[in-house]
Amino acid sequence: MWSHEYTGETAAAPEAVWAVLRDLDGWARWDGSMEVVSLLGPFEVGSRVSMTPKGQEPIVSVITAIEENALYADRTEFGGVELRFSHALSPLTGGGTRVVHRLEISGPAADEIGPELGPAITEDFPEAMAALFAYAARDTGTGA
Repeated sequence: MWSHEYTGETAAAPEAVWAVLRDLDGWARWDGSMEVVSLLGPFEVGSRVSMTPKGQEPIVSVITAIEENALYADRTEFGGVELRFSHALSPLTGGGTRVVHRLEISGPAADEIGPELGPAITEDFPEAMAALFAYAARDTGTGA
């Protein structure tokens, strides 16, 4: 297995960050690695999400966890591995939110593919999180 975490903090409340995360159809506005993201069905565990990374073919993920204002996770099967993404939100003492964005790559080919594929996927985590925070702050008027 290969994994990577990126953690960031914002002055925006968990509810504000969650509002941006749960709007899957709007992810391409703030996630610069995506051309289009579309929720295929209701926002619930088991629903599918179509994601088209810039310059690539669409991939389909399955939502694996939703905890209001606290956790969003999905799973994508790709080239002999399973990619598990999550955004875990926790309130900060005194206000604001800490977000941990995690990627786990598992499966029979994970030890071979993970060290190459993982960094290519996660290299934009800092920019994506900054944009997520900017959208959350813009919608609530708080500083990112």
